[in-house]
Amino acid sequence: MKKWQQRIGSWLSDHLELPSDVVLELPRITMIGQLHAYIENHRGLLLFSDNELRLNMGNGYLKITGSNFVLKMMLPEEILLEGTIKEIIFIDN
Repeated sequence: MKKWQQRIGSWLSDHLELPSDVVLELPRITMIGQLHAYIENHRGLLLFSDNELRLNMGNGYLKITGSNFVLKMMLPEEILLEGTIKEIIFIDN
C-alpha cells in the first residue's frame, strides 16, 4: 500500500506541478550556514539535548548532531533549531 501511495504522489507531483514535499509528505529542511535549521513536515520530537535532535519522519527519523542546540520555535510540524550543526542524517526504519 505504501508503494502505491508513493507512485500516486509522484504522479501528482509531476503532472499537476504540486510540490513533492507536500504530496509525498517529505521533510523540508532549510539551513542558514551551520547556525540555523528550519525543519518542516516532521511527525514529532523524539529526542532533544544540547548536542542532538531526533525527529520522527514517519518512515524513519532525522538525526541532527552538533553543539549548543536551542529550540527557538516548535510547532506541531515545524521546528527552528539554533546552534552549531555538524551533521544531518536520515535513518530508515
